[in-house]
Amino acid sequence: MPHAPPLGALLRLYAAGTALTCEPVDQGLLNRGYRLCTTRGRYFLKHHFDPDTADPAAIERRHRATQRLADLGVPVPLPLAHREGRTVAVVGGHAYALHPWIDGRHRHGGQLTRGESARLGALLGAVHACLERVMPPKGRTRPATGPHPVESADPADTFALIDDLLAHVRRHRPADAFDELARHRLLERRALLEQHAERRPPRGGSVGWVHGDFHPFNLLYKDDAPAAIVDWDRLGVQPRAEEAVRAAVIFFVRPGGTLDLPKVRAYARAYRRAAGATPSELAAAVHRVWWERLNDFWMLRWHYERGDTRADCQFPAASALAVWWTREYDAVCDAFVQ
Repeated sequence: MPHAPPLGALLRLYAAGTALTCEPVDQGLLNRGYRLCTTRGRYFLKHHFDPDTADPAAIERRHRATQRLADLGVPVPLPLAHREGRTVAVVGGHAYALHPWIDGRHRHGGQLTRGESARLGALLGAVHACLERVMPPKGRTRPATGPHPVESADPADTFALIDDLLAHVRRHRPADAFDELARHRLLERRALLEQHAERRPPRGGSVGWVHGDFHPFNLLYKDDAPAAIVDWDRLGVQPRAEEAVRAAVIFFVRPGGTLDLPKVRAYARAYRRAAGATPSELAAAVHRVWWERLNDFWMLRWHYERGDTRADCQFPAASALAVWWTREYDAVCDAFVQ
């Protein structure tokens, strides 16, 4: 098994029995997970591999936060403590956490009814509201006039990146269908940015504690109900409404690169009620996330700069969405605020 974890040492530390099977869970892009069956039960073993989030002390802090959320009724799978009383095990210089295995399945927006879409929005709104209750005050919402934590993308930088990626496409041999689509989308995006460069969002906006990576692979359903929100590695202070918009865009994008706007509307109404977010806050978030998508090429950078093709399957819909969203900007905004 590639990148096999040190099961013997880990299971002794957790007193979790003897390993019977250990299977990689291949849906994570940044960390490594394993479905582990032992003589004591079934577990999810997480190898915190991403250097940006793998500090053991920071992982422990996130674990304590999820415990407080669970106490408020948020569906969060809690990590197990090992013999030393901690929830992170460091073996061979690597950080691991052991969780009970949760039976469930991932569901994308096409599998949700409008009512279930509303339930999804209410769930994320509850997460944001509960985080405001349990996290340190320094992370609570800042005034709307305060500095935005992330500067919006500068089109000049994006034009330079597009030129660089086009050069990568030209050099790739043998050329394939992905190269053809990448070239088409890069040229198309450059033209869109030239047309809309004056719409760059200003700094400023309210922020609060967010999950940081709320998408279908980080939500498990049991039957038709959400059973567990997983992967809290990106827990932090960011614009709350932008997380709501990003999540909707991921859940409700169709294969052709359009959004299911009736489901988005149901989701957004429920989110606003649960989180106490205003329509103007959502409208500003829609604009910033639209601009972010218009300037973002992380999938192509993975493909051409890192030789990592794991996100290639997402590129056709994601790249088409930026074009469609620009054309249907008013309709998308209305779905989030009406």
